[in-house]
Amino acid sequence: MTFIVKLENQDAMTVKKAFADEFRQLPKGLKKTLTYDQGFEMAQHKLFSKETAITVYFAHPHSPWERGTNENTNGLIRQYFPKSTDFSKISRNRLKEVQNELNDRPRKTLGFYTPHEKFCEVLR
Repeated sequence: MTFIVKLENQDAMTVKKAFADEFRQLPKGLKKTLTYDQGFEMAQHKLFSKETAITVYFAHPHSPWERGTNENTNGLIRQYFPKSTDFSKISRNRLKEVQNELNDRPRKTLGFYTPHEKFCEVLR
């Protein structure tokens, strides 16, 4: 599943709160780890882990292959929002529309099921 979160700022506390709020909506058994790059925005990762019980791992610098799904998903998101997009002008509703479109898009890696279908299957 893809989750797109609107950030008011990119500082570590804002990112921690936005991620924690989003992950709080998931069933406990479906949120175990998060792999992140070396960005400063995850400086509050220990507090995030304490609040959510989600362990945060960091990819090695300049090693995008360690986050293959994330890199692929970024490419899909860029189909809607090019690299120069000013996200302050994009509404939360539009971000969630794109999130839903991506989660309802069949994926080869899922046997051409959608992430949403597979997510529901796991919940059953």
